Amino acid sequence: MRGAKFFLVLQVALLAACVPGFLTDAATRIAYDIEAGAGRLGGSEGSRVTIDHKTPSKSGECEGPYKLQVDKVGMLVIWCLDDAGKTVSSHTTSYFARFVDTPQTWIIDKPARAPLVIEIERRNGRAVVADVR
Repeated sequence: MRGAKFFLVLQVALLAACVPGFLTDAATRIAYDIEAGAGRLGGSEGSRVTIDHKTPSKSGECEGPYKLQVDKVGMLVIWCLDDAGKTVSSHTTSYFARFVDTPQTWIIDKPARAPLVIEIERRNGRAVVADVR
């Protein structure tokens, strides 16, 4: 019986590793959207891609208003807020910085369930965050 439980836990762990977003936080899911957007970006100078990230990206997580920071040092931070504006959780990642450059820092306040829009543009051969709103 012990071996069967171990095998079941191993199968669940392997499945979780294969399903993007299964065991992730809000910041990492935004970073995955940025990675996918950078992959869709054309190779010619000035090509643009718009990423429309639906929030919350996972049921039961970050369902109220939120604040997002994408900064020029390659960090993304999201603060999930309650209706009074108090932080209920926060998440951060630098994963997206492998795929895009960030020439400036954006700090955005969004109402509950408002989508996050990120524009990526090809500049000097690199994928660059051009706008966050």
